[in-house]
Amino acid sequence: MIRADKDLAFMLQYENVAWYEEGKVSILDRRIYPTKVEFVICKHHSEVAQAITDMVTQSAGPYLAAGMGMALAAYECKNMSKNEQLEYLKKAAYTLSHARPTTAARMEIITKKCYEEAVQALENGKETDQSIFLHTLEEINNKYLRIGEVAKYLVDMFPDKGTVLTQCFGETIVGLMLKEAKLRKKDIKIMCAETRPYFQGARLTASVAYDQGFDVTVVTDNMIAYAMKNGLIDLFTSAADAISLDGHVVNKVGTYQIAILCKHFGIPYFATGIPDKSHEDINSVHIEMRDGDFVLQAMGVRTAMEGVKGLYPSFDITPPELVSGIVTNKGIYSAYDLNRYYK
Repeated sequence: MIRADKDLAFMLQYENVAWYEEGKVSILDRRIYPTKVEFVICKHHSEVAQAITDMVTQSAGPYLAAGMGMALAAYECKNMSKNEQLEYLKKAAYTLSHARPTTAARMEIITKKCYEEAVQALENGKETDQSIFLHTLEEINNKYLRIGEVAKYLVDMFPDKGTVLTQCFGETIVGLMLKEAKLRKKDIKIMCAETRPYFQGARLTASVAYDQGFDVTVVTDNMIAYAMKNGLIDLFTSAADAISLDGHVVNKVGTYQIAILCKHFGIPYFATGIPDKSHEDINSVHIEMRDGDFVLQAMGVRTAMEGVKGLYPSFDITPPELVSGIVTNKGIYSAYDLNRYYK
């Protein structure tokens, strides 16, 4: 297999996202990266699910972690009878896919495929954990290749010389769009919104861009209007945790307000991702509310007085009228015409 993570940043290498080996799953702890490079070691699939819930990995990381978690679950039950193994894996699939509610529909697709791989392995007398691991590795490689196509269409929209603003951490698309921009010799600078309260933009996106040789600037989340007004941003792009077929983009909270500013200042906003068949309209999307206390601190240091309350919706919803285009592996679509992707 030719690995599609070649020449990408450290944290986008498969082994550094989530990796199954010898009865355990290691996951790069993105909560502390790049200040520290540490891995959370999971010895049970429920620990993988908890790591996903606790944001040890995020963006596209949980999708790889879920597959590796299924391989671990197969290892846990390998001495059971065939029927017992399948029942065990069904429960594990539910646990892993529902670790975070907003992405449950996408995660279910991954765990279902892993379960089907286990069924085939049992029928053919193969080791289920290794079969799921190899399947997961092939799936992530194919995903990187598919997102590489997305990157080509996205970079078509980049100016030859200018600054691209990002929001949160778009995982694979970030590394691949930068790789593509470099191949085309585009003179692009990257500006990262810090993305509180986990600072994914400052810690993760900025690290990937810097690792791949780009000029990177971090701005706080309340500096975007200033930067746009003063001509410091030419294009805004983000990934999406979900894209409903009626054109709404669900992404890290803060995306909506940046899209509003783009509309005001005449700056294009391109969201990347595949429209979700499971979300016919935005009403089917559940916005995850996390512990509000987390917004009362910054990287473990409390910033608010005891007794003050915090509000922490993980995502917000950007309506189609604020989206210049949805960039997919088949091309760029109007947010009002996403059903065409499947036709």
